[in-house]
Amino acid sequence: MNRFSGSHTSRNLRNGLLFVSPWVIGFLLFTAYPIVASFYYSFTEFNILRPPEWIGLLGYEDLLFYDPLFWISIKNTLFMLVFSLPPSLLLALALATLLNQDIRGKALFRTVFYLPSILPAVATAMLWMWIFNPQYGLLNSILTMLFGIEGPGWLVDPRWSKPAFVVMGMWGVGGTMVIFLAGLQGIPKQLYESEEIDGANPWTQFWRVTFPMLSPTLFFNLVMGIIGLFQYFTAPYIMTRGVGSNVPPGSPLNSTLFYALYLFQNAFAYFKMGYASAMAWILFVLIVLATLVVFKSSARWVYYEGQ
Repeated sequence: MNRFSGSHTSRNLRNGLLFVSPWVIGFLLFTAYPIVASFYYSFTEFNILRPPEWIGLLGYEDLLFYDPLFWISIKNTLFMLVFSLPPSLLLALALATLLNQDIRGKALFRTVFYLPSILPAVATAMLWMWIFNPQYGLLNSILTMLFGIEGPGWLVDPRWSKPAFVVMGMWGVGGTMVIFLAGLQGIPKQLYESEEIDGANPWTQFWRVTFPMLSPTLFFNLVMGIIGLFQYFTAPYIMTRGVGSNVPPGSPLNSTLFYALYLFQNAFAYFKMGYASAMAWILFVLIVLATLVVFKSSARWVYYEGQ
C-alpha cells in the first residue's frame, strides 16, 4: 500500500511539473533572465555591437550627476504625477458617484465614459493630435467659437505641452471610473439608511460612509496610477514625434521628455543598452519608494471593514 501510494505521489508530481513546465520555462527565459541580465548590463557599457564592458557604477554616476536630460525626464514625470493623477482620480470618482445613482440611461452613460479607456493607445494619440492642433484642431476651434479667444499652441508650445497630456489623461478615466463604480456598489445600503435616520445630508454621508468604505478602492487606483505614470510612454512618443518632421520624441524643448521615453531613446535610438538598463533599475527604485510611501500612509486613511 505504501509502495503504491509513493509511486502514485511521484507520478502526480511528475505530471504536475510537466503541465507547469511551459510556464516555468517561459518565465525563466522571458522574465527572470532579462531581469538578471539587465541588472548586470546596468554596470557595463553595452551598445549591442560590442560585448559589454564592465564599468561598475560609472553609468549610475553619469545619470545622477552629469546627464541634465535625466533630471528633466524626472521633473516631467513628477509633473504628471502631481497634476494629472489627482484630478483624474477625482473626476473618475465623481463620474462613478453620478452613475451610481438611479438615473435614466445610466447603462448608456457608463458605456460612453468607459469606451475611451479601451481604445488603442496609438489611435487615441492620433485623435488627440488632431484635437490639439493649434490651427484647425477641435479644441482651439471651440475656444474661438464659444469664448472668442485664441487657443494656445498645445503640443508645439513648451508651456502647454504637459498640460495637454493632463487634459488627455482626464479623457481616459473610464477604466478607473468602473473600478470606483464597483466599489460603490459594494457599500451596504443600510449604512446610508442609518445616516439618513440621523439626519445626515448627502455631503456628510459621503464623508462618513462613502469615502471610508471606498478608501481601499481609492488606494488601489492611486498605486496603479503612480506605477502607470512612471512608465508613461506611448502617447508622448506618438504625439511629440508628429509635431514636425525629424522632430525627436520629447519635443518641444524636451518639455514632454518623460522618463520612460528617455529610457527608450537611450536603448533603441542611441543603442546605449547599459545606460538604459541603469535607468530601468533607477525607475524600479523610484516606483518602489513611491508605492512604499503610499503604503505607509495608508494606515491613516484606508479603512478595511472588520479592522
